[in-house]
Amino acid sequence: MLKTKNNAEIGSSIDINAVQTIRRIALVALGIIGFVVLLFTNSAWRNTADSGMDETIESIGLVLMAIAIVGRTWCSLYIAGRKKQLIVEDGPYSVCRNPLYVFSFIGAAGAGAQFGAISTAILVCTITIVVFAIVTHKEEQFLRDKFGRVYEAYCERVPRFIPNFRLWRPVPTLEIQTSLVTRTFLDACLFLAAYPVAEGIEWLQDTHCIPVYLLLP
Repeated sequence: MLKTKNNAEIGSSIDINAVQTIRRIALVALGIIGFVVLLFTNSAWRNTADSGMDETIESIGLVLMAIAIVGRTWCSLYIAGRKKQLIVEDGPYSVCRNPLYVFSFIGAAGAGAQFGAISTAILVCTITIVVFAIVTHKEEQFLRDKFGRVYEAYCERVPRFIPNFRLWRPVPTLEIQTSLVTRTFLDACLFLAAYPVAEGIEWLQDTHCIPVYLLLP
C-alpha cells in the first residue's frame, strides 16, 4: 500500500505546515470577500417564469456538498497522518494524486450553488481550484525533496487532479487514525454552512434590509 524512499529522512526546503496555513488564510480571506460581494447579488432565476430553477440549482449543490463530505472522509481513511511520511498509492490515491482536493472542488461548487446561480457555483469552484493548485505545487516540491525518484515515478503514473479510474488499486487492510478521520469529516461539514448563509442573505434581500445590485445567471 505504501512506499517510502530509503533516505526519506532527508529534509525539505519547503515548510509544508506553513503552506497549509497560507491555504487556510487564503480561503478564509476569499470567503469573506465572496460573502460581502454576494450580499448585494441575487439569482437571475428568482422571481421569473423559471423561478424553480434556482431551487434546482440549490438542490444539486446540496448533493455536491454531500459528495464532498463523504469523499473527503473516505480519502482521509487512506492518508490521515501519513501524508508527510509516506507516499500513499492505493484506493483514491491510485487514480488521482490529490483526491482530497478534488472533493473540495466539488464541495466548493456545491457551496456556490446555494446562492441559486450557476455562475456563483463556477466562480467559487474556480477560486478554490486556483488556491489549491498553488498549494499543490508547493506540496509537490516538498514530496520531491523528501522522496526523490519514488515520488517522481508516482507523478508520472498518476494524474494530479483528473482521476484515471483504470489505475484503481485496492488495499486489503487499512490502519485508520480515527481522530484525524473525524477531524476531516467535521472540517468537510463546514461546506454545509453555505446553506444557512445563503438563506439568510436571501431573507435579508427579500425583506429589503439590503439592496440587490446585480443578478447572476
